[in-house]
Amino acid sequence: MTRFVDQATILVQAGRGGKGCRSYYRDLWSRYPTPDGGDGGRGGHVIIRVNPQQTTLLDFQARRHFRAGHGGNASSNKRHGAQGKDCLLEVPMGTLILDEETGELVRELLEPREEVTVARGGAGGVGNAAREKTKYPGAAGPHYGKRFDTGRMEGAVGEDRRLKLELKILADVGIIGMPNAGKSTLIGKISQARPKVAAFPFTTLHPVLGAVELPDGSPIVAVDVPGLIEGAHQGKGLGLDFLRHIERTRLLVHLMDIAGMDGRDPVADYRALREELKAYRKEVAEKPVILVANKMDLPQAKKNLTRFRKETKTRPLAISAQTGEGIPELLEKIAAQLKRIRK
Repeated sequence: MTRFVDQATILVQAGRGGKGCRSYYRDLWSRYPTPDGGDGGRGGHVIIRVNPQQTTLLDFQARRHFRAGHGGNASSNKRHGAQGKDCLLEVPMGTLILDEETGELVRELLEPREEVTVARGGAGGVGNAAREKTKYPGAAGPHYGKRFDTGRMEGAVGEDRRLKLELKILADVGIIGMPNAGKSTLIGKISQARPKVAAFPFTTLHPVLGAVELPDGSPIVAVDVPGLIEGAHQGKGLGLDFLRHIERTRLLVHLMDIAGMDGRDPVADYRALREELKAYRKEVAEKPVILVANKMDLPQAKKNLTRFRKETKTRPLAISAQTGEGIPELLEKIAAQLKRIRK
């Protein structure tokens, strides 16, 4: 399985421009020599582009320094230098590019094949064929003289920047809940994703994406967001690392262990997680939510569900991700909610 990486710091360096050429040509019929030095080539840019097939920033862990090619030097007979080769970096959709020194947001890449130039190559030096052109008093047209302003012959230095890449997953549905609520079992049931499932907390250490087909045949993307516990917005558990992945989801499925395994109280867990979302960001807490009571196949589930409805004044959808009970109803509810959200 590919390791999930959602943050990286890289150094990008654009190419230097090539040198302009100072050269003269004189034939037997010319009174003055003709400048014929070409211009230097532009240095290569550093470009970051979205690759829809990528889901992680793992490529930027082993290699962090990226350079574009330098521009070629010019020569006589007005031959210009070659353009430096651009350096193309590919990232997943939902990647934020920030300037690490200033903290400024450079670009947020949200569309397939969307790209941005993060470091521009230096301009090539200007040859004397372009610069050494003047007009003599009384002359009928432009001529070339002996004294000229040759301008900049050296190529300009390319930009270099230190950038921070941060991935926020793009998904239609985010599955949230306390550890051991059954999120991995659920996403494995409704999609082709195969996350690790075990009877202990924090089995899943990174978000898991799964393609889900709704009852009407339309495809959506769901993400299992792990590591949310009380105090997650302060960095406890794994929550702070993955709370940001909820920001780009349209709909949240709040999954609860209604059977109260491991001595947990479903009512307390529900209230604690709601408070965590509010403390993290108001916009996240206000996202549409489908409340789901999981593990209805276990003892104490029905009794706890009755108490939960009474104390929270909510009507969660009862399911069992293990047996599949209630899964079709959940998918229909997700489809209806997404339809309303898109409108």
